[in-house]
Amino acid sequence: IFSRCSTLMKLEVLCNHLYEGTDLAQRLQAEKVLLELINSPECLSQCQLLLEQGTTSYAQLLAATCLSKLVSRASPLPIEQRIDIRNYILNYVASQPKLAPFVIQALVQVIAKITKLGWFEVLKDQLIFRDITADVKKFLQGTVDHYIIGVMILSELTQEMNLVDYSRPSAKHRKIATSFRDTSLKDILMLACSLLKELLAKPLTIQDRQQESLAMHLLKLVLNCLNFDFIGNSADESADDLCTVQIPTNWRTIFLEPGTLDLFFDLYHSLPPMLSQLALSCLVQFASTRRSLFSNPERAKYLGNLIKGVKQILENPQGLSDPGTYHEFCRFLARLKTNYQLGELVMVTDYPEVIRLIANFTITSLQHWEFAPNSVHYLLTLWQRMVASVPFVKTAEPHLLDTYAPEITKAYITSRLDLVTFCLYSRDGLEDPLDDTATVFQQLEQLCTVSRCEYEKTCTLLVQLFDQNAQNYQKLLHSSSRNPLEITVQEGRLAWLVYFVGTFVGGRLTYTSTDEHDAMDGELSCRVFQLISLMDAQLPQSSNEKVELAILWFLDQFRKTYVGDQLQHTSKVYARMTEVLGITDDNQVLETFMTKIVTNLKYRGRCEPVILRTLQFLNDLSLVKIEAVKFMLQNHTSKHFPFLGISDNYSLSDLRCRTMFYTALTRLLMVDLGEDEDEFENFMLPLTVSFESVTQIFNSSFEQEEAKRMLIGLARDLRGIAFALNTKTSYTMLFDWIYPAYISVLQRAIELWYQEPACTTPILKLMAEFMQNRSQRLNFDVSSPNGILLFREASKMICTYGNQILSLGTLSKDQVYPLKLKGISICYSALKSALCGNYVSFGVFKLYGDNHFDNVLQAFVKMLLSVSHSDLLQYRKLSQSYYPLLECVTQDHMSFITSLEPRVLIYILTSISEGLTAIDTIVSSSCCASLDYIVTYLFKHIAKEGKKTLRCREISQDGQRLFNFMQQNPEVLQQMMSILMNTIIFEDCRNQWSVSRPLLGLILLNEKYFSELRATLINSQPDSKREVLDQCFRNLMEGVEQNLLVKNRDR
Repeated sequence: IFSRCSTLMKLEVLCNHLYEGTDLAQRLQAEKVLLELINSPECLSQCQLLLEQGTTSYAQLLAATCLSKLVSRASPLPIEQRIDIRNYILNYVASQPKLAPFVIQALVQVIAKITKLGWFEVLKDQLIFRDITADVKKFLQGTVDHYIIGVMILSELTQEMNLVDYSRPSAKHRKIATSFRDTSLKDILMLACSLLKELLAKPLTIQDRQQESLAMHLLKLVLNCLNFDFIGNSADESADDLCTVQIPTNWRTIFLEPGTLDLFFDLYHSLPPMLSQLALSCLVQFASTRRSLFSNPERAKYLGNLIKGVKQILENPQGLSDPGTYHEFCRFLARLKTNYQLGELVMVTDYPEVIRLIANFTITSLQHWEFAPNSVHYLLTLWQRMVASVPFVKTAEPHLLDTYAPEITKAYITSRLDLVTFCLYSRDGLEDPLDDTATVFQQLEQLCTVSRCEYEKTCTLLVQLFDQNAQNYQKLLHSSSRNPLEITVQEGRLAWLVYFVGTFVGGRLTYTSTDEHDAMDGELSCRVFQLISLMDAQLPQSSNEKVELAILWFLDQFRKTYVGDQLQHTSKVYARMTEVLGITDDNQVLETFMTKIVTNLKYRGRCEPVILRTLQFLNDLSLVKIEAVKFMLQNHTSKHFPFLGISDNYSLSDLRCRTMFYTALTRLLMVDLGEDEDEFENFMLPLTVSFESVTQIFNSSFEQEEAKRMLIGLARDLRGIAFALNTKTSYTMLFDWIYPAYISVLQRAIELWYQEPACTTPILKLMAEFMQNRSQRLNFDVSSPNGILLFREASKMICTYGNQILSLGTLSKDQVYPLKLKGISICYSALKSALCGNYVSFGVFKLYGDNHFDNVLQAFVKMLLSVSHSDLLQYRKLSQSYYPLLECVTQDHMSFITSLEPRVLIYILTSISEGLTAIDTIVSSSCCASLDYIVTYLFKHIAKEGKKTLRCREISQDGQRLFNFMQQNPEVLQQMMSILMNTIIFEDCRNQWSVSRPLLGLILLNEKYFSELRATLINSQPDSKREVLDQCFRNLMEGVEQNLLVKNRDR
C-alpha cells in the first residue's frame, strides 16, 4: 500500500509539472518521464491507479493521455486487452459523470481511437468493436450528464473516423472511414436530429446550463457528421468558399424533409449566441450540399427554404451582434452562390426582398469594418460570384444587381478611406489593413468584378474622390503650417485610391470591355500618373512607402492590361492620356515606367519593400531602346543608386536586393550584347573598380568591415549577373573577367570570415551559381581548360570552407544551421552541379596527379560525418542538396565510395536507409537511385569475379572491398529490402517507379533473405489475404533472370 501511495504522489507531482508548471526544464523532464511511463510494462496499472485514486483532474488527464498513446502505437495491444480498456473507461465515465469536461473528452477520445483502429477486428465471429452504438444508447437512458457523455462518444467517434493519421497507411484509413460512413453515420445523424427536435420542444432557459451543454454537443455531433470526408478527397479547409459537401445518395430523405432545415433555423432563433453560431455552422453545410442530390424541382424547393431562412434572420438581425454568429452567417451567404446559379436564385419568390436585405447587410458590414473584419471576404465572395454570373442569366426575372452592386462598391471604397483616419488616431492600436497586402489584394480582386457592374458609376465616384483628396494633399503640402498627421492621413487615402484604380484597370476583360470603359480607365490612369509626378517632385525630402507600393501595383496592372502587342494601339485609354499627359502610345508609357524605376532606385534605397517591388517590376518589363535603360547600364553605381552603396547606414540584409537588380540589368544588357566584349567590359567597370579596391585593402593593413561589406555586395551583384548569362559566349566573358584575379579574393574572404554566414553565404551561393551548366553555357571550346580551372577553384573553396567550419566544434541547436549546415548545403549544391554538369572530365585529375578532385570528395565526407542523421533529414535544404549529390557520386564515382572506411560506408548507407521513407520525394527518389547504383555495382562485380582478365583486375579490387564489407554487414542491405517491400505493399507510394529500381538487385543479392521476408509478410496477413499476397510475389518473380539488364528489370 505504501508503494502505491508513493507512486501516486510521484505521478501527481509529475502532473503538476506537466500541466501547471512554469519551469520549462521541469516540464521537459516530466514529458520525458511520461514517455518512459507509456513504454513501461506498468503503464496500465499506473493509469488505473491515477484514475481511481488521483486527487486532481490533471492526474486523470495524464492517465487518459497515456492510454491514448498506448492504444495508438504502431504495434497494437492484444485484442482482449483493448476490449478490457474500452469497457473499463465506459464503466468509469458512467460511474463518475461529474468528472471535469476535459477529462471526459480525453477518455472518450481513447474509446474512439480503440473503436477506429479495431473496426475490422473479429473475436468469436463478431466485429467486436462495432457495438459502440449499443453502449451509447445505455448512456442516453440515464441522467442528463450521462446523456451528454453518450453524445460526446458519438461526436468524438465521428471526428476520429474522419481524421487522417499520416503515420498509418491512408488506404486503411479510407477503408475504415468508408465502412463507418456506410454502416453508422446516417443513423448517428438521424439520432442527433431527433434528439435536437426533442430538446427544442422543451422550453429552454438560459439558466439551464445542462440543457445548453447537451444542445452544444448535439450540434457539434451534427456538424461532425456533415463535415465528414464522404468521398476521400480530403478537402483543403483553406479553400473554404469552394467546398461542396458530397452527401451520400441514401441520405436524400433527410434533406428532402422540409422539417430538417426548419429545425436548424428554429434552433438559431431559440438558442443563445454561442449555440446559434453552431446551428449556423450546420446550415452552412446544408447550403453546400451537392447539386446532384436533388432533381431540378427538389433543388428549387430546397433553395426556397434556405432563402426563406435567410430572410427571417435578416429581418430579425439581433442575433448577428455576436461576432462568431455574424461570421458564420457571412459564410452561409457565400455558400448560397457557391452551389446555386444566379438563374436559380432569381426564380425564388422572395428574391427581390432578400437581395435588398443582403445588400443593406453588406453595406452596413463594410461601414462597420471594425466588427469582425475577417468576415468581409465571404460577403465580397457572394457579390463577386453574383456579378460574374450576370452574362449567363437567361431568365426574364430581374437580378437587380445593377442597382445594388454599385452601392456595394461605393460602401467598400468610402469605408476604406474612412479607415485611414481611424487607424491613425486610434488609441487601441488598430492595425492598418495596408500592412497586410495579401488580404487587401484578395479583397480588391473580388471588388474588381463587382465594380465592373455599372462601371460608369464606379469611375465617376473614384474620379471625384481622387480629385478631392489630391487637391487636399496639395494644399497641405503648400501650407505654411504643415501638419504631419494630416499629411499622413491624406497619403493613406491616396494609397487606397491608387490601389482601387490599379484594381479596376487590371480588371478589364476583353470580351466585355467597350471603348467607353477604356476611356474611363484613361481618365483614372491620368490621375495616378499625375500623382507620381507630384510625389517625385518632393524628393529627396519625403517619401510615403504605402503610396509608392500602391503606385508600383498600379503600374504593373496598367502594364498587363494596356502595354504590349495584345492590345490595339488605338485603344481609347491613350486618347485621354494624350490630351492630359502627352503620352500617345505604350512606348512612351514604358519610358514613364523606366523613369519611375530609376527614381525609386536613386532616392528610395533605404526602403527595402519599395526597392524590392521596383526590381520585381523591372524584371517583368521587356525594355530595349529606352534612354533610361541605357543610363542604368552605364551608371549602375552607388552615386546614382544609393542602395548599391556599402555605408554603415545599410544593414547587411539590405544588400539582398542587389542580386535581383543585377539579374534584371544583365537581361537588358543581353538583348544587344552578342559578342561585344568591349560593351561587357564597360558594363562590368563599376564592379572592376570595387574588386580592385578590395584587392588593395587586402594587400594593406585593411579595414575588415569595409572590405567585408564590399565583398558581400559584389558577391550578390555577380550572382545576379551570372544567373542572367545563359549563353556560352556571355558566360565565357564573365569567366575571363573574374578568373584568376578576382576569384582569389573570394577564396581569401572564405578563409578569413568562415564563421560569419552573412559573408560566406553570398560567396558560396555565387560559386554554386557559377557551377550551374544552365543551357549548356559551361560547354567551353575543346581547346579551353576553363571547365577544369573552374572546378579547381570550386574545390579549393569547398575544401577551405569545410576544413574551417569543422574547426568550430560543437554548436548549439539554434546556431548549428545558420553557422554550419546552411553553408554545407550550399557547398553540396555546388559540388552536385559540378559532378552532373558534364563539363569536366574527372579522370584527368588522377592521370596528371592533380588532387583537387580527391580533396573535394574528402571534404564532402568530412563535412558529412560532422552532421547527425537526424539533422540530414530535419533541415530540408540540407537533405535536398545532400541526397542528389550522393546520387551523382554513386552513379559515376563508385571507386571513391568503395575506398571509404567501413564506419563512413555505414554512415552513408544508414543515411540512405533513413531517407527511403522520407516524405520528400526528392529525397526518397535520390536514395532509391543511390541504392540502385551501389547494388548494381556490387552485382556486376560478383558476376565478373570469375573473369580474371588484366583489364578488370583494378575494378575487381574496388568491387572486392565493397563485397567484403557487405559480407561483414549483411543486415544493411537486408534492412533496406525490408523497408522497400513494406513501402510498396503497405504504404501509399508516391514514387513507385523509383522505389522499384533497386529492388531486383537487392533480391538477387539476398535471395535467401528475400524468401524469409516473403514468408514473414505473407504470414502477417489475415488468412483471407495470404493466398492473394503469395500470388503477387509469384507474379513479381515470374520470368526474372539472374541479371540486371533493363529488359529484366522492367518485367
